Amino acid sequence: MSLVAAGLATPLLAQKKPAAKFSISGVENAACKPLDDYFTKAIQLHGLPGLAFALTRNGSLVYSRGFGLANVEKATPMQPNSLFRIASVSKTVTAVATLQLVEKGTIKLETPILDLVNLKPLLLGKAKFDSRWKKVTVQHCLHHSQGNDRAVSFDPLEKTIDIAKESGTNPPLSPDLVARYMLGHPLDFDPGERYAYGNVGYLLLGRMIEKLAKKKYADAVRESVFKPIGVTDASLARAHPAYRPKGEVSYSDRNGNTGRSFYQPTEGQIVPTPDGAFNIEGFEGHAGWVCSAVDLVKLASAFDDPETCPLLKPETIKTMWARPEGGANIEPNGRPKAVYYGCGWSIREVGKQGKLNAWHYGILSGVSSLLVRRNDGLTWALLSNMDYLPDGKTEVCVSLAEGIHSVVDNITDWPTANQFLKPMK
Repeated sequence: MSLVAAGLATPLLAQKKPAAKFSISGVENAACKPLDDYFTKAIQLHGLPGLAFALTRNGSLVYSRGFGLANVEKATPMQPNSLFRIASVSKTVTAVATLQLVEKGTIKLETPILDLVNLKPLLLGKAKFDSRWKKVTVQHCLHHSQGNDRAVSFDPLEKTIDIAKESGTNPPLSPDLVARYMLGHPLDFDPGERYAYGNVGYLLLGRMIEKLAKKKYADAVRESVFKPIGVTDASLARAHPAYRPKGEVSYSDRNGNTGRSFYQPTEGQIVPTPDGAFNIEGFEGHAGWVCSAVDLVKLASAFDDPETCPLLKPETIKTMWARPEGGANIEPNGRPKAVYYGCGWSIREVGKQGKLNAWHYGILSGVSSLLVRRNDGLTWALLSNMDYLPDGKTEVCVSLAEGIHSVVDNITDWPTANQFLKPMK
């Protein structure tokens, strides 16, 4: 996902360094000191402002810690339940909300998405409607096989200014307008032919959820996904810091990118990219959610026991994990993919017993995110309020992911107290 979504950002000031005093918040436990050490070293080695990490074991929250700073300028310590933009991990949330509609019989996976969104394609100039859009189904959108390939054409996140100019409007852009703009462009391949990760499918799913629920996407998802698991502070991202919820972190763009703000009260001014220089308030279903690491593991661990899951029934959970059909599951050599994209999760099968590991990464200017659900009962979420390592290219959570597996594999004496049962400060 591009950090310079508006096409205006330029490297400017170096980021302020965190204060010298290092902070760790949350419940300390000697058995989990290797995790404390791992994240402390990562912050110091890579010059990160802060990290939040939460881990459940068999559904119990056994570790949740904040490292470093949530806000560099105010020297505010990071908390385990600090709020972050979760970027593309939002797709997991949207997938759950979509499968709930399937489970209720409101829609079917094979239902054409255009039958559900009621959006008129925005045909500009001499453009003609690509009739293949009529074949795009809900399932294609869930599996990133609807036919858009940003490596071949473009991602709308990277064309905010162009879309605004071509459509005769000004940013910020509504999700409806972006969706209509994409529907007015030809697909890059036939629906279902192959997998190509992007944002368009989940943009359309967000529009679908809003239309069918007859309420705003955010309200619908808070009610159907977050409320049943006791998450009360999830919200959609706001660009300007003054409008963000209490407890949300400040964001540091490693490369110092800036751009002209799309949002009041700084509209037209040059600001750090995370603070209004990209179309963040229109990202919604594909990259728009704000919540905590604790909230994310509460979501993922809800699927530990399918029989008691408050979100989806056992058969629907199987659908969420299932391999896509057709070309979206096939490598160029003709073999099934070792790692495939289910419904809102990247998935790898482990062994021959039907076990699997599932995860999702996210990246936006100023934030890197990761949610992991392993087959052995361990689930964790890592959130960073900086996007890249000092090389300016490597995503923070991608860099730290493999090391987390190694650390937790060597912890044998896990805490027994369930922190979900205690109100967090």
